[in-house]
Amino acid sequence: FSFSWQTTFQDGGEEVEDGAVYNVTLKKVQIQQAANKGARWLGGEGDQLPPEHTVRQYETSKIRAIKAGTLEKLVENLLTAFGDADFSYISIFLATYRAFASPRAVLELLLDRFGNLETSSHGEVANLNSLESEMVLRAEIASVLRAWLDQCSEDFREPPDYMCLLKLLDYLKNNMPNSDMESRVQNLLKQFQNQEVEAVDGFCSTSSSDLVDGEELEISNPEEFSSFQDHVVAEQLTYMDVMLFRRVVPYHCLGSIWSQRDKKENKNLAPTVRATITQFNAVTKCVISTILGTRELKIQQRAKIIEKWIHIAHECRILKNFSSLRAIISALQSNSIYRLKTTWMCVSKDILLMYEELSEIFSDHDNYLTSRELLMKEATSKFANLDSSEKENQKKSQKRLQLQKNKGVMQGTVPYLGTFLTDLIMLDTALQDYIEGGLINFEKRRREFEVIAQIKLLQSSCNSYCLIPDQKFIQWFRRQRHLTDEESYKLSREAEAAADTNILSPKSQKSMVKRISTLFLGTDVFTPPKEQPLKSSPVGGSSGESTDSASVSSCEFNHSETEDVCVTPVSSPEDPLKKSSVGSDKGYDSDKGSISSDKGSGSSKGSIFDPGSGSDSGFMPTRDSGSVPGSAPRAQPVYNRQSEGSCIIRVSMDGLHASVYKSILITNQDRIPDVTQRALLKHNLEPDAVEDYELVQVISEDKELVFPRDANVFYGMNSHVNFDFILRKKA
Repeated sequence: FSFSWQTTFQDGGEEVEDGAVYNVTLKKVQIQQAANKGARWLGGEGDQLPPEHTVRQYETSKIRAIKAGTLEKLVENLLTAFGDADFSYISIFLATYRAFASPRAVLELLLDRFGNLETSSHGEVANLNSLESEMVLRAEIASVLRAWLDQCSEDFREPPDYMCLLKLLDYLKNNMPNSDMESRVQNLLKQFQNQEVEAVDGFCSTSSSDLVDGEELEISNPEEFSSFQDHVVAEQLTYMDVMLFRRVVPYHCLGSIWSQRDKKENKNLAPTVRATITQFNAVTKCVISTILGTRELKIQQRAKIIEKWIHIAHECRILKNFSSLRAIISALQSNSIYRLKTTWMCVSKDILLMYEELSEIFSDHDNYLTSRELLMKEATSKFANLDSSEKENQKKSQKRLQLQKNKGVMQGTVPYLGTFLTDLIMLDTALQDYIEGGLINFEKRRREFEVIAQIKLLQSSCNSYCLIPDQKFIQWFRRQRHLTDEESYKLSREAEAAADTNILSPKSQKSMVKRISTLFLGTDVFTPPKEQPLKSSPVGGSSGESTDSASVSSCEFNHSETEDVCVTPVSSPEDPLKKSSVGSDKGYDSDKGSISSDKGSGSSKGSIFDPGSGSDSGFMPTRDSGSVPGSAPRAQPVYNRQSEGSCIIRVSMDGLHASVYKSILITNQDRIPDVTQRALLKHNLEPDAVEDYELVQVISEDKELVFPRDANVFYGMNSHVNFDFILRKKA
């Protein structure tokens, strides 16, 4: 027989039920069969039809995907999703439900309301007199629980009582006694309890930096650092990054979860994301300390250390470790390192070219399209795909890559987590949690899952790494004393005096100086005195760039609803595309370290965490996972661009926290009182004080637009400059 299939999808509209709205898609499958091969099957004698004749059959099925619903309906849909052909629903729900419900609430609904064989009103098994119906329900419940334990076992880690796990165990003993599921839950409970005991026992003897008793933090010895081979340093940084990234709990990355971390009772919220931030900052601070920490270094010696870090960054690229790669490049683009023009002039041309190629990976062109495409291209590839425009670098890259291949061990991919946090933050800002009628907007969760699925894919790829920890390097790395921003800038000024405008500076990669922006929050950022902007730059750099445009400071990832960001220029006003938004007005906390830039004058346009800026295509990820075929996504609002009657603006409070911004979604119906009230709420201020404030749009350093009392913000704002606003108390 000769068959061919052709599948098409058609929008079937919506179906509304009590407490739920469903998107309907009609799936039409056309099956073609050669008639001369199947005439007998069709009832014919011999080959009665011409050989070229074909018979077409059509089969149409309906796919129902829940769009919005009450929590009860969403939980019930876990049991019916497969029947509706919504095969990804369970995974999407489990990955995102923490944004609108607790594990206990979901478990109680699942087991008490829908899983109780005596009282269940579940549609498929309404007649509980049937043994077959009971078996169907038991199988559905078991399938959901199995997926829950497989994909999100961390949801049940609730020391010291483990109420959800005990409730689940009790249910299994009563309804599925002696099952594999019961044994699995018992083992998971023991595992959590043992890990809790180990954590308590080791608490007193383990510090945040994993130092051995008696050791103290120290400034790096250049000779000791030079003794580590470049590839060893890269492998050890990758080893640490892999261990942390594999432990990231995906739902910790959701904007609505991350938003709660500012509350006092949530200081330990999302620890897996905080750990990656701490490591990223540790790498960046280590780079700066090794370059500036020793005053006695000569310019050539300092240049050699910069060259070594560039080589280490290149080794990270070969290992597909984009996290430490970005951390190193960020440090080299920090204020205190970037301004060392004489030192950079001593860096060899080949290595500078290598540095520029590595920096270009994170170009902000088209919503950081290069890094996004490269990341997904290499997500499941065995080895890095290395290309270089410089022949010598190409030879070195291929040689190192061949050595990796000869070992016969595949590599995973460690991403820069901020890329995904960006998308999740903007999704959380742009899409509503609830729709009309108070129904949970599950379409928003489907969009978030597209990002979560990429994180999970990369976590899975990290299992391919086979790296052995080098305790000598790890201990050296852990005991490094990190310089504060003020210390590093002071040492930088001691190493090289104020910039000579006739001396060339290293090329400024606009993608890297805009590296960490609206997700970060910290304390006490040091702002060094401004130096004169340069008139030229070496190695292909753009003219008019400011030497002290960006620096590394300590802060913390921030979420979408309370998005904090400092505005820092990375170029002269003549080049608005080379401006960044980074940092915050609060300084370093050893538990919450992160990367930001020093506050400066000017406005920002585009950043690592402003995906909408500089991109006509918007920030939203594609709908190629966890979505329903045939449902085209609508354009969503983004920062710095008005689209379909809405956009995202950033509002700061005039005065003490003038550099901390909050993202606000506005529409063409919003007037000044509405926007002012939402901004006050975002800044944790009393919303009733609307009459005491005026809203101002920052046009430039010396110009601003003050809105009248009842103005329409969407139509009244200047759409040709940054969408940055200030709330100022009326005189």
